[in-house]
Amino acid sequence: MERNSTTGGGLMKRNKVYFLDTASLLFSSLKVILTVAFLFFCTVSLRAQDSVPSCPLISEATANCDTLRSYSQRTDTVAVPQIAFPSGFQQLGENELTDSLGILNPFWEKLRLLHAGFSTDTIRIVHIGDSHIRGRILPRTTGTLLTETFGAISYTDIGINGAFCTTFTRPDRISDIVALHPDLVILSFGTNESHNRRYNTILHYRQMDELVRMLRDSLPSVPLLMTTPPGSYDSFRKSRRRTYSINPRTAIAVETMRRFADDNGLAVWDMYEAVGGRQRACPNWQEAGLMRPDHVHYLPEGYVLQGELFYQALLKAYNDYVGY
Repeated sequence: MERNSTTGGGLMKRNKVYFLDTASLLFSSLKVILTVAFLFFCTVSLRAQDSVPSCPLISEATANCDTLRSYSQRTDTVAVPQIAFPSGFQQLGENELTDSLGILNPFWEKLRLLHAGFSTDTIRIVHIGDSHIRGRILPRTTGTLLTETFGAISYTDIGINGAFCTTFTRPDRISDIVALHPDLVILSFGTNESHNRRYNTILHYRQMDELVRMLRDSLPSVPLLMTTPPGSYDSFRKSRRRTYSINPRTAIAVETMRRFADDNGLAVWDMYEAVGGRQRACPNWQEAGLMRPDHVHYLPEGYVLQGELFYQALLKAYNDYVGY
């Protein structure tokens, strides 16, 4: 019996030690659990107070940004009117300005600010040229339409009958242009140059270079825009009658003008190509009854159409700029 008691006592002691070890293990586990819970609670609380913002949607991030992309979503563009050509006009080209270097961008930006109401400064355009400009119908048609669209536009035309581009390469005439403080100068020549039957492309190029150099020396920050002639006929006496044939030198002069503009950073409006080019420019005007009997100058309706075409080309280029 006593040995059994001793044996039983030994079992009870070992059971007591086992119980203590188990209790200690449970307490340690509970402590770990409480520590993890406390840290988790602190982390959740910290994030609730100082949460990191999530990435915004692109549309939300750019909604108020004044970027080039958002320009296309604003109301800077203007409506471009359709041109009603006479029924006889055929093989028309694209009516557009060529300005690969963007030299007209400062001018377009001034127009944009004026159109948007951010500026009240008058924009001044000076248009120089030959008898087509001297007649005033073409430039005044364009100027009136621009004023109706944008507001404060001053459009001054200075045309001289029989003028070549060298007609304006005089200090007094350059000074007259400078005194008008232009934001844009438009050069419209080529008809009289091409009517010289000894027309020379090298000489024509040099004459344009002289005029442009003088203008840039006096107006270094003013962009220049060149327009090509609309087309004309040569006249001949044949069997006591005057006959007319398309002036073949017009197309050569136009090519020279475009090459000069590309070489020297001028914008170009190619009216000659827009109304049919070598094949149809002259017949389109003549068959529509819009040329005068001399087959060089135009009736008022013809000059109005040319002014509307120029206006349309300007608006297209303006919309390209503000919609980029």
